[in-house]
Parts: sequence; structure tokens; C-alpha cells
Amino acid sequence: MASLDPTPQAVPDLPDTTGTPAKQIPPAAVARLTLYLRALNTLLAEGVERVSSESLAEASGVSSATLRKDLSHVGSYGTRGVGYEVQYLSRHIAAALGLTHDWKVAIVGAGNLGKALARYGGFESRGFDVVAIFDADQMVVGNEVGWLRVSDVADLEAVLHRTGANMVVLALPAAVAQDVCDRVVAAGVRSVLSFAPVMLQVPEGVNLRKVDMATELQILAYHAQRAQAPGQTA
Repeated sequence: MASLDPTPQAVPDLPDTTGTPAKQIPPAAVARLTLYLRALNTLLAEGVERVSSESLAEASGVSSATLRKDLSHVGSYGTRGVGYEVQYLSRHIAAALGLTHDWKVAIVGAGNLGKALARYGGFESRGFDVVAIFDADQMVVGNEVGWLRVSDVADLEAVLHRTGANMVVLALPAAVAQDVCDRVVAAGVRSVLSFAPVMLQVPEGVNLRKVDMATELQILAYHAQRAQAPGQTA
């Protein structure tokens, strides 16, 4: 059994345009690539065609040296004095992160969090299509959430198969999260994002990411405390 690891996972080898496998991208660089992509998409929306490494690094909150090293992992080096072509670099990073694939997402749990996730319009623009939402409460099953109708979690496997969902988000209480996670994995889904306040276990070959908001707030509290203490910096 593989325990949940909150560290970003490395991107697996991807073939480049010549058919030669790309090097595996370090986990920390993967996390920063998502920041670069967000900044690039903002520039695209503003009609910007080219950007310097310094400007892109500043927009992403990293040093220009770190940015250039990270982008070298995806084979993009820019042009001295010219910078990066925004649209090309955006597509290049998206391909390296696997965002050019067809990702279909199912959400298990139609409480406040699950409903908020299902209604979020930013997923589709980033290549994620929310195709199903589930709940066990019969007072909730059948209700509409955004453009989706809540399915009974008893029909989980059938709906996952029918919709072709290949990613699942668990917005569930701790008591039921492991059981539902086991069912999701048994149904063939290999990518799971969990908001459940519990450490889940999955087999090797299943990618499990955990979002623990309480832990993140505790980390923020630590840094805030240090920033307020005399002579301390965050």
C-alpha cells in the first residue's frame, strides 16, 4: 500500500516532437510550472505576445534563474533579448503537464465544498471537464448542481464507466473516505484528489493528492507568528 505523499509528483517521461523521451521533471519544478502557466494564460488574455524571463519570473514569484532552469526541463530556452513567445510556451508547458489530454473529473460528495467545486468555471478552461457528482443523501440525489444532476453514490462504478471519468475528487467525511476511495480505484480510476481529513491508502500506481486546509492554515499561522515576533522574518 502506498501512503499519501503531499509532495508534488514528478511528471513521467513524455515523448518530445522527435520521439525521444523527455527527462523526468523534478517535483518542485512541476509545482512551479503550474505557476508559470497561470501567469502565461493571464498574459494571453491581455493580448501579450512575448515576455522576458525576468517579467515572467516576477509574475510567478520566483527568480529568473529558477524559471530558466525549470523551463529547460521542458526544452524551452527562450531567445536572448527577445524572451519567450507566450502562446507557444503556454502550450509547451500544458503539454508537459499532461493538460492536452482529455481529463474527465467526477466529484464524490455534494455538500458545500463539492457543490462549489462542481460550479467552478475555471476547470474547463484548464482542460478539466467535470462530468459527474455523487452523494449518498437521498434528499440530495437527483438535485441539479450547475449543469450536473447529483447521482447516487451506490451507482458510482456504473456512472464512472458511463462518463469515462479518469479523475475523482473526494469531498467526503473521514469516516467514509477510504471505502469510497477503494471503490474508485477498483473501478479503474488512477488519479484521486482528496479533501477528506484523513490519511488514505492506495495501491502502487495510483496517484493520490491530499488538500488539507487545516494544515495549510496552521502553516500560515506559524509564518504569521514569526513575522510578528521582534527580529523575526517569515
